[in-house]
Amino acid sequence: MKSPRAAHGGHAPKPTAALTLAALGVVFGDIGTSPLYAIKECFHGIHAIAVTPDNILGVLSLIFWSLTMVITVKYVLFITAADNRGEGGIFALIELLPKDAGHRHVRTVLAFLGLCGAALLYGDGIITPAISVLSAVEGLTVATDAAAPLVMPITCLILFGLFAVQRRGTAGIGKVFGPVMLVWFGVLAVLGLKEILLAPQVLSAVNPIHAFKFFLENHLHGVVVLGSVVLCITGGEALYADLGHFGRRPIQRSWLLVVFPCLLLNYFGQGAGLLLDPSIAPNPFYSLVPDTLLYPMAALSTAATVIASQALISGVFSLTRQAIQLGVCPRLRIVHTSSDMEGQIYIPEVNFALMWACIGLTLAFGESSRLAAAYGIAVTATMGITSILYFFVARWTWKQPLYRVLPPVLIFLAFDLAYFGSNLLKVADGGWFTLLIAGLIVLAMATWKDGRAALRRLSVATAVPLRLFLSEISTKNPIRVPGTAVFMSLSPQGTPVTLLHHYKHNKVFHDKVVILSVTASDVPTVPEADRLDIQDMGQGFYRIVARYGFMETPDVPAVMAQARSLGVPIAPPADTTYFLGRESLLTTGKAKMAGFRKSLFALMSRNARPATAYFGLPPGRVVELGVQVEL
Repeated sequence: MKSPRAAHGGHAPKPTAALTLAALGVVFGDIGTSPLYAIKECFHGIHAIAVTPDNILGVLSLIFWSLTMVITVKYVLFITAADNRGEGGIFALIELLPKDAGHRHVRTVLAFLGLCGAALLYGDGIITPAISVLSAVEGLTVATDAAAPLVMPITCLILFGLFAVQRRGTAGIGKVFGPVMLVWFGVLAVLGLKEILLAPQVLSAVNPIHAFKFFLENHLHGVVVLGSVVLCITGGEALYADLGHFGRRPIQRSWLLVVFPCLLLNYFGQGAGLLLDPSIAPNPFYSLVPDTLLYPMAALSTAATVIASQALISGVFSLTRQAIQLGVCPRLRIVHTSSDMEGQIYIPEVNFALMWACIGLTLAFGESSRLAAAYGIAVTATMGITSILYFFVARWTWKQPLYRVLPPVLIFLAFDLAYFGSNLLKVADGGWFTLLIAGLIVLAMATWKDGRAALRRLSVATAVPLRLFLSEISTKNPIRVPGTAVFMSLSPQGTPVTLLHHYKHNKVFHDKVVILSVTASDVPTVPEADRLDIQDMGQGFYRIVARYGFMETPDVPAVMAQARSLGVPIAPPADTTYFLGRESLLTTGKAKMAGFRKSLFALMSRNARPATAYFGLPPGRVVELGVQVEL
């Protein structure tokens, strides 16, 4: 399958051993900690099935073919080929869809599906830290029953500490992620191999006949258990989202050479342990560990789950920044925690919300088995949406023939829909939480996008053409004062309302006037050479359109410096004043939005991060002009 990387001129990081090792920690932390709870939920969870040899082989067969077809074939071989100039993730996939008029309506539907997938990933970001850390700490109860009352306090304390250190950034901690996870996967393999040697008949589970027999014998109960099997493939979307940080080759090498074989050995080892002693079903993972190593193993498991949680938290930060740039999320404070790595960011509001959501979820559900019911829906629904988007990208953007695209996508959807259907049976047991969170986030994102689009239409409809405005003021010869005035404009067309208000009340202009619009491009990053579009409008007026990718954060002072270096005769920063419009939204207008959505949009606008901070403007050089807008 041809990758769009060549078509879009992107680049991937050069494959190195260091990148391959780093990918172990960041990319595979989530899927790498699934052995803590995946098989346990099949034989001891809310919807547990009887621990019989046929059921054990059937579940192992489902796990083997799930990891093979969904992760190895779908994500590692196919989906990672769908990069947007080297970047992956569901927003990158949306932006690969063509924007021509012929595909406009279908693209709108697909973009909405993408928003739903992104919202479900937020739910995944809430549940993953809670279920992972709780599962690891529950291992203490295998060593001693006296630890049971301590599980919840320890879990909450670890979660609190995890979110508390986010403001410091993960650059330093990230250096040890890979080595720790390498040790983790090595331990998984050794523990599993030890048990397989005692019950080698477990290897027959690679035969898919065992999976078919499992459903024939267990009927609907077998479908419900499939909803627990899906826990073994959580992390597929994280793998795709982290594509831009490591590149396709290091991710493929990490998976094929280390993660995949080690996971299989551990899962089959747990199955062998169940064949030898069905009573270990309450915690088959820790039952593989010798008694003398239970406490060190609990510590290693906790470290691995913290790393897995960190990867999801960082992913949510990146997803939020992309959402802001694509216009589906209000401006939030973005803190760059590393001067060397552009992707290392921290968003305080998101971190605070995630922390209390994770701790609250842990306290509400109480144990990992109950959390598992809420987990699967987010993962499986997002996987299905990714398969659908991939099909249209391959057909429309890459121009692949139907006979090459349809067969693999149908196979992917067969797995995705089977998993999603099995998890729908668990909605009442906790799946409702994920759907509720995703629904609220989709409502908020769609409302913000529609509200900003309505404001943009109003701005264009009422805007005075800039040429007309300049021709009128040229006859009045207004007073010009030293310095440069920068008027921020939502639309790159017409005359900004703030400029009209300024002239109406002050009757003066600065020597140089810049009308600046910052727009989001459909690529992850925009080369500096393509950043600015500059027009000399005459009379000392300039229109500048600055383009930023959806993986970048706008920096207006940097834009002005670049414009100055390109020959625009604007004043230095000390003599530059920025004019912004402070919108007061009234919900009494004729915009085609429901009343409650108008109110929600107004609330989100009032609480959005001020443009001064988001665009990096010097606070002492900003003048805000109030503007009332009827929406």
